[in-house]
Amino acid sequence: MKKKIMLIVPMLHQGGFERVCVATARLLEPYYEVYIVIFSAMDIAYDIRGLHVMDIHMKSVEGKAGKVLNVFRRAKRVAALKKEYGIDIAYSFGPTANLVNVFSRGGILGTGKGGGNRAEVWCGVRSYMDMGNPGLLRLFCRRSDRVISCSRLIRRELEERFSCRKVCTLYNPFDLAAIQEQSREAGEKERLPFAGCGRVIVSMGRQDDVKGFWHLIKSFSILHRKYEDARLLIVGEGDFREYWELAEALGISDAVSFPGVKKNPFPYLALGRMYVMTSINEGFPNVLVEAMSLGIPVISANCMTGPAEILSDDFDAVSRRQEYLDADYGILIPVMDAKKDLDASVITEEERKLSEQMERLLSDEALHEKYSQAAVRRAAQFSGEAYVERIREMAEE
Repeated sequence: MKKKIMLIVPMLHQGGFERVCVATARLLEPYYEVYIVIFSAMDIAYDIRGLHVMDIHMKSVEGKAGKVLNVFRRAKRVAALKKEYGIDIAYSFGPTANLVNVFSRGGILGTGKGGGNRAEVWCGVRSYMDMGNPGLLRLFCRRSDRVISCSRLIRRELEERFSCRKVCTLYNPFDLAAIQEQSREAGEKERLPFAGCGRVIVSMGRQDDVKGFWHLIKSFSILHRKYEDARLLIVGEGDFREYWELAEALGISDAVSFPGVKKNPFPYLALGRMYVMTSINEGFPNVLVEAMSLGIPVISANCMTGPAEILSDDFDAVSRRQEYLDADYGILIPVMDAKKDLDASVITEEERKLSEQMERLLSDEALHEKYSQAAVRRAAQFSGEAYVERIREMAEE
C-alpha cells in the first residue's frame, strides 16, 4: 500500500512556501496518498483542482494568548486527522505550521501510543528570517524527526547553532515545462502592462519592507533618464500606494506598473528583459529560478539565503561576499540598506551602483546573451524530478 503523506500549511494565498506545498502535492501524487491541511481557505491563489485539501477552519486570531490557544486548537484537530487517515509522514511548511505539526504528534497532546497518531514529523525551515527565533528552532530540532531546510546555508547554521543532526537540504521543486507553458498564456483579461516594450525590468513579491522595493524604484529612476523606453514592473500582493507616490515624486509614474497579485504571474514575468531582486532576506527565492527558466538574466542581492546557491557553482566562496560579482549564472550585488527611505530626493551610492548593473545588462548584448543561456542551464538543475527522488529516499529510510 502507498504511504500516506500530510502536507500542512496555514493558507494557500500567494507566497513561496505555499507554492512549494502545492507543487509537492502534485509531484508526490503518483507515489503516495497525499493530503493538504490548511488552517483557512481564504484567498486561495493556487490551482488545487484534483488535490485532497482539508480546511480545518481555524484562521489566525489577534492577541498573544489567543494565538497560543489557537496553536493548540489547531494541533488537536490535526492530531485527530493524522489518526483518522493513518498518516505516515506529516511535512509542515513555515513556523506556524511547524508548531502545529510538532504539537500534534502522538503523546504530546495526551493521546499516547495506544490512541494517538505515530506519523513522522518533518518541519520545513523555509526562510532565513525563521532563524531569528532560536526558541522555536530548538523546539523543532528536538521534537521533529527531520528538519528540512531550503538552502545549504540554513542547514549549516542549524547544525552549528543548534547541534541539529536531523537537518537536510531540499531545494524547492520547479515544473519548468509548466512555467514555460503558462508564460505563453494570456492568463488575464486585461492587457499585459508594457507588452511590446523591449526594456522591461521585472520584480515580484508582496508589499513588504524585506523586499527592498524602494531601492529598485530609485535605481530604476536613474536608468530611466538614460533609457526613456525602459519600464519597471513589480508584481505581487499589496496596494503599493507608498511606492506609487515614490514613483510620482521621482517623475517615473508612467514607466512603472504594480498590477497586483496574479494567479498566473508567468506571462508578466516573461515580459522581462531582466529580473532584479533587492530583498534584504529570503528563504529560497523561487522566482529567481522561475525567471531563469524563461531565459531571463537576473541581478540579485546576495542576501540570506538562496541567491548565492542559485547563481554560483562555488557557494562557499561567494555566500558571504558582499561585493559586485559576475557569478556563474547571474549578477550578485551587496545586500542594500534595510532602513526604508521613501524620500525621492535621496539617492544612495548603492542605488546608483545597482542602476549601473542594470544598464550593463541593457547595453551589453553579449553579456545579456551569456546570462540568458546560463540561466536556462542552471534552472534545469532544480527540476521536480530531483526533488521527488530525494523525498522518496527520506520516506523510505
